[in-house]
Amino acid sequence: MARSHDAVVEEQFGPQAHAYAQSAVHAGGDDLDALEVIAERDRPDHAVDLGTGGGHVAYRLARHARTVTAVDLSAAMLDTVRKTALARGLSNIAACAAPAEDLPFEDDAFDMLCCRFSAHHWRDFEGGLRESRRVVKSGATAVFIDVVSPGYAPFDTHLQAVELLRDPSHVRNYTEAEWTSALARSGFRVRGTQKRRLRMEWQSWVDRMRTVEAHRSAIRSLQQCASAETASYFAIEPNGSFSIDTLQIEVTACR
Repeated sequence: MARSHDAVVEEQFGPQAHAYAQSAVHAGGDDLDALEVIAERDRPDHAVDLGTGGGHVAYRLARHARTVTAVDLSAAMLDTVRKTALARGLSNIAACAAPAEDLPFEDDAFDMLCCRFSAHHWRDFEGGLRESRRVVKSGATAVFIDVVSPGYAPFDTHLQAVELLRDPSHVRNYTEAEWTSALARSGFRVRGTQKRRLRMEWQSWVDRMRTVEAHRSAIRSLQQCASAETASYFAIEPNGSFSIDTLQIEVTACR
């Protein structure tokens, strides 16, 4: 029987909640440090971490916000976040299961929103951005961080292909131009951007998503058949590890 996209996401991430909570790629990084600087500057009353995953953004926000709501489609992910928050002594984090495109909150419920490595899984990208704008107050800060497509067609095709083979819940890595245009249409004004390079270690990258062997072989075949310019751009290594672009976008909710 065919499954809905949300069911595919839940199936992919629910059993891997602990892996994402422990993932070095997700638990640290310059982007998390930069996000915390913004949270310390703004000191929100009520912040929301949209697509919380292992909860790493929520834990950083909780140091500077009065309360934080961690939102995720996966109930198992949220259960891990609750347990981890308790273990860390963070009593100001609440959890809510919901898709980004249909958030169960009143208009203007939050005065800061953060979303890290989640939007490329959304069934409706702009729908999620519109909901993000609806639930934050005018003038509030929102920060979106995600893997981005280089835009150049050969590189884009390679990136989307390996991402989908690794994780069937993947929808799309958008370009920076697609991000900024969609944010503007959704009621946000871009305040600043920061691009970073992120190395994906092969074994942990595929193990984290329990990628089936046939798909692992297909990814390695695509890497080995890639043109010299594609292999160079993604810095594909002999063992399958490679590097990708990430983008941090800080925006203001327009009045």
